[in-house]
Amino acid sequence: MPQYVAAIDQGTTSTRCIVFDRQGQIVSLAQKEHKQIYPQPGWVEHDPEEIWRNTLEVIALARIKSKLLVQDIVAVGITNQRETTVVWNRRTGKPYYNAIVWQDMRTADLVTEFSKEKGQDRFRPQTGLPLATYFSGLKLKWLLDNVAGLREDAERGDALFGNMDTFVVWNLTGGTAGGLHLTDVTNASRTQLMNLHTLSWDDQLLTDFTVPRAMLPEIRPSSEVYGTVSSEVLPGVPIAGILGDQQAALVGQTCYEPGQAKNTYGTGCFLLMNTGTELRNSTYGLLTTVAYQFQNQPVHYALEGSVAITGALVQWLRDNLGIIKKSTDIETLARSVEDNGGTYFVPAFSGLYAPHWKADARGVIAGLTRFVTKGHLARAVLEATAYQTVDVVRAMEKDAGVSLKSLRVDGGMVVNSLLMQFQADMLNSPVVCPRMTETTALGAAYAAGLAVGYWKNLDDLHQNWGIARTYEPDMDDTQRKRLMRGWQKAIERSFGWEE
Repeated sequence: MPQYVAAIDQGTTSTRCIVFDRQGQIVSLAQKEHKQIYPQPGWVEHDPEEIWRNTLEVIALARIKSKLLVQDIVAVGITNQRETTVVWNRRTGKPYYNAIVWQDMRTADLVTEFSKEKGQDRFRPQTGLPLATYFSGLKLKWLLDNVAGLREDAERGDALFGNMDTFVVWNLTGGTAGGLHLTDVTNASRTQLMNLHTLSWDDQLLTDFTVPRAMLPEIRPSSEVYGTVSSEVLPGVPIAGILGDQQAALVGQTCYEPGQAKNTYGTGCFLLMNTGTELRNSTYGLLTTVAYQFQNQPVHYALEGSVAITGALVQWLRDNLGIIKKSTDIETLARSVEDNGGTYFVPAFSGLYAPHWKADARGVIAGLTRFVTKGHLARAVLEATAYQTVDVVRAMEKDAGVSLKSLRVDGGMVVNSLLMQFQADMLNSPVVCPRMTETTALGAAYAAGLAVGYWKNLDDLHQNWGIARTYEPDMDDTQRKRLMRGWQKAIERSFGWEE
């Protein structure tokens, strides 16, 4: 009887359950979007209970679609939107507040306050991260300081904290009836509360952020059997892998050697380079983070460049301006013109992340003339993703001391061949699309499958990886430099916009 591994992919806009076979091919897939909540400008929230209901629904749907029995699934892996912060009551299971999403900007004043004494990099030596609105620690502090009764419950041990992986695991393993409160090292490394050297919660950081230790989950490796599902959707199936979404994509792309890198094109863009067991600090605006830790193995680290708005800019063009009806229409519209018409779009809606880290930046469209049409705007929207990726790659090359030979890519935007070709042109390096583009869910499945012996070793996983298409650069150097000069001018116009 064939057996499979299931992956729960709890993302920024939707939750999915994907079932994979031994060759890393999709057997079944179910997906459900959840509501994006914007209480005020710069604030982004999700309803954790809606996400939990959707999680149960997509697991059930994935099983129904392919008539899968419980015994057909040997393990479950979980991957999640990182940094999105939720607190809930251990006894009731109810969240105290909506989940605060990674894009949320409400902690900007806290970033300023914490940076006053020792600068934006005061916690980099312990965490590999600059002070920014991005990470979970300041979101958690905001919740503790602003939600009535939460701090008291946290001190008593009644309030639990986690990124979305922790909330999903706790509910899957019983919730109020003994649910497991844990996270993996990749998610813990995004809280700004874990020490990268010790791989444990840091007492000094907890004191600085005024976070009670009692509310924190146990930190575990990314691949091991944590417990079993108690819910009726997959009763008794081992939960055996947890990875933050970008680390999961690194694992799914089989980037297990130092120097291998991948870029995921989703809501935002996330470029990770495996640096092996060496913890490499960045001096060019990148993050040092945990890549993964397989059972009984040393932890692997990565350098990461995070871009806040890429695919989300296409959605903005669709939903806010109504220039396109479907996200996929953007390529056709962009192809209706030969170039960007001198127009550049800097999507600093939530400030700028790597390598600039400008919380005071805001979005700008530069270079407008009467000549510019909606086709040029569409092209500028796509090109913004490529330019931001180039900025991150150049910083990564300086930090790592190596030139990128090729870039492995995945995520929803890789189906856009105009963007992928432009990316190769601007990088002046090949862009490699794998046969399996669902690498985030696949990475979570790999972590779980390794833990239960479904896949024996990394060689098994390497054999599953194959190339669908390679985009070779085809632009002369003069044009490439001219376009990048325009981008640099545009991005500098976005700095310091917010007072």
